[in-house]
Amino acid sequence: MTVDLPALEQTAPPGAPGRWSRYARPVLGLVLPIALALGWELVVSLGYSNGRLVPPPSKVFETIVELAKSGELSRHILATLWRVGAGFALGVVAGTIMGAISGYWDFAKRLLDPTVQALRAIPSLAWVPLFVLWLGIFETSKVALIAVGVFFPIYLGVMGAILSVDRKIVEVGRVFRLSGPAMIRRILLPAVLPAYVVALRVGLGLGWMFVVAAELIGASEGLGYLLLDGQQLGKPAQILAAIVIFAILGKLTDWLIEVAAAPLLRWQDAFGARGGQ
Repeated sequence: MTVDLPALEQTAPPGAPGRWSRYARPVLGLVLPIALALGWELVVSLGYSNGRLVPPPSKVFETIVELAKSGELSRHILATLWRVGAGFALGVVAGTIMGAISGYWDFAKRLLDPTVQALRAIPSLAWVPLFVLWLGIFETSKVALIAVGVFFPIYLGVMGAILSVDRKIVEVGRVFRLSGPAMIRRILLPAVLPAYVVALRVGLGLGWMFVVAAELIGASEGLGYLLLDGQQLGKPAQILAAIVIFAILGKLTDWLIEVAAAPLLRWQDAFGARGGQ
């Protein structure tokens, strides 16, 4: 009597399909925005809308080119990048340290977490007059406001990731008599890293959101200032140009975090790590 064994799944050989999917995914992500832009351009060109309040993409692109030729665009972009970068760095350091302390030490969590959660509920614009009073209207107050926005998701992400570490893994480390630093390096850090990367991406997104509020504090340059200037002068194309640049810069910086974290997460055997296959 013979038993027919199920055939093993054949894995696709490395080659063209893998390379194609690597390039196809970014292209696929551009389909929706390009389709929306072309659709609105067609609506305006056919006369269904005058495009006064919502200019067509061609007008927005023309505005971006004009700003680039005059040198204003690079000045505004560099000012905003500096503020977001400095605020993001400060927020990440503070959020990581406090989140790690609250997640690892139960007494610190009971002491700090209620206050942090209460502060997290304060709207971003509510911090503006306080920071202006404390720090003035120059760069310090702007960077501090962005750091506040970045701090909370980093803090929550780190604390939640540590608290969700599987107790069995920690017990294995204790069985092997790992020291405190070794336990953190070999057990906690790998377990926390995926959630930490997500927290970094969320914090960066909030940093880009908070920079607009920050650049309302007496700024004379920056993309937020470009938005406000477009509103005051009645230039919807300039407003949309600033929004488009915000979106591009936000996506690029988010992609940089993904690329930087990818080598550290290769050990993951998760569903999403292989494109849902």
